[in-house]
Amino acid sequence: MGYRYLDDKKIEEFSKEVFKRYGYSEEDCAQIADVLLTSDRMGIESHGVQRLIMYVNSIKLGRIHKGAVPEIVKETPLSAVIDAHEAFGQPCAVKAMQLAIDKAKKSGIAMVTVRNSNHYGIAGYYAKMAADQGMMGISMTNAEALVVPTFGKQPMMGTNPIAVSMPAAPHPFHLDMATSVVPAGKMEVYAKAGKTLPDGWLVDSKGQTNNDPNEFLKIRAAKSDGGINPLGGFGETHSGHKGYGLSLLVEIMCAVLSGGLTANYVRVDPAVDRVCHFFMAVDYGMFGDKAEIEANLTKYLNELRDSRKAEGSPRIYTHGDKAYENMAAVSQKGIKVNDKTYEEMTGIAKELGIPYEDYLIEK
Repeated sequence: MGYRYLDDKKIEEFSKEVFKRYGYSEEDCAQIADVLLTSDRMGIESHGVQRLIMYVNSIKLGRIHKGAVPEIVKETPLSAVIDAHEAFGQPCAVKAMQLAIDKAKKSGIAMVTVRNSNHYGIAGYYAKMAADQGMMGISMTNAEALVVPTFGKQPMMGTNPIAVSMPAAPHPFHLDMATSVVPAGKMEVYAKAGKTLPDGWLVDSKGQTNNDPNEFLKIRAAKSDGGINPLGGFGETHSGHKGYGLSLLVEIMCAVLSGGLTANYVRVDPAVDRVCHFFMAVDYGMFGDKAEIEANLTKYLNELRDSRKAEGSPRIYTHGDKAYENMAAVSQKGIKVNDKTYEEMTGIAKELGIPYEDYLIEK
């Protein structure tokens, strides 16, 4: 499977145009496209434009309800619960995170949960929203059950990412991780590329290790036994039980607190998603001088980067280094898009009457 480098700004325009053709507002289209392109710019191929086909199919299936308006159903000065009513995930999540930020500006800390939503892209986008406004941001989401519990074979949890972002120099500390060994999108990328999975990523219908990414696609389509292992991999040898615990934590924060669906009830019907999200903003100025706190974090991150390296290792990264380096590189090189995703994008363009040659331009 080959790759080509496409102009990121043109792809962003293309993504906006796709959702405009489905009747979404300028604001919604801009937010959806920005989340998608931020993922690609950060080098997270699994959640970038390769997901475009999934969102288009979700609209067609009725999984995403056009015209749905998210509603605050419970609110305090420190919190809120939003029922998304099955609206598009990204615009709803942006509003929820901004609500948490606005409340934290007044009260120091705030949490917002969302139920009955749809896939919202990368969790890190929303954590970064808070960091960009001088706060610590935390975001989580549950998802369709594709992950097996330790020693199990029935998928019971989603890939359930946790993201944390906090201001530092030269860029924020930025953690964005699935609580499974890999996100489902990574399996899709491996399948598109015809690559074999490493040991410990996937178990089959018997709960045994399998190395074929297409097996995962079959399991997901059939909703059968088998699935991705929790972070740490198969069993307890490499602490898979800890990833399992983190995944359950996400279910509690997202689904249980919001009164929504846990992963084993999400997307049981292919036309219904109803995932749940969690957002938290912390104005760490309530703990002391903000500039001093940020300087202390910056100092520690630099000390980590400069600490003694293992033999043969070129450097030590801190979370966010690779993402921000990739963002700088994209402005020069463009976004890396594999042939299969490019084919999906041109197919969408033809179906909607969009002249893709005006948008899918090689850098």
